[in-house]
Amino acid sequence: MQIEPVDPAPASTFPRTLLRQRWADLTFLHWAVDPELVAPLLPAGTRPDTLDGTAHVGLIGFRMVGVGFGRGPAVPYLGTFWETNVRLYSVDHTGRRAVVFRSLDASRLIPVLVARITLGLPYLWSAMRLDHDGDLRSYRCRRRWPGPVGTTSEMVVRVGAPIRRPTALEHFLTARWGLHTRAYGRTLHLPNWHPQWPLHRAELLHLDDELVTAAGLPTPTGPPVSVLYSPGVPVRFGPPVAVRPR
Repeated sequence: MQIEPVDPAPASTFPRTLLRQRWADLTFLHWAVDPELVAPLLPAGTRPDTLDGTAHVGLIGFRMVGVGFGRGPAVPYLGTFWETNVRLYSVDHTGRRAVVFRSLDASRLIPVLVARITLGLPYLWSAMRLDHDGDLRSYRCRRRWPGPVGTTSEMVVRVGAPIRRPTALEHFLTARWGLHTRAYGRTLHLPNWHPQWPLHRAELLHLDDELVTAAGLPTPTGPPVSVLYSPGVPVRFGPPVAVRPR
């Protein structure tokens, strides 16, 4: 199997746009993890994607802005919300690299229900907020439904200078052009496209998180191996494609 390269600025691979949105005010925290620990958590037909033999778990907070269908207008009110997700990295037998979400906490209930029903994504309804104070970004989340109810996450970062030349690790963790999910007995690959990430250095000032362990992952030990910030990008999603068994 030939795995697709880690390309920070590929061409779009799908002719039709299913969804449009913007991701804004993103903070990426990542820890190294043993691939054998995360392999059982991935959808059938995929395996951990690794860099130098190491897998990674990510905790990402951001604003989802202006979700819309196809070429239609953004959905008012319901199409903009806060989100915090816990994610892993996967590759399928065709060599497509992707993200696997273990949880996606969002502050609007209707999008949570739609994503769970249509694509089997593990969205959860949470009370959330994102505060700005100069170069500080504060993300807070408390889970409402379906549970574990009351699970919380708080992280505060200081945004630093733009990154002119991202490292191989920084590209590996952010240059992802699809997601893998399991829905209705099938593993699906949902492709996406956006411009190259504008990345910034960031300093983690505070973290009190229960989302990672609630997602079935070991409690992170030590500081993250990567802390990044991005002001955001516009994003398009194409139609899902079934990952056929080998």
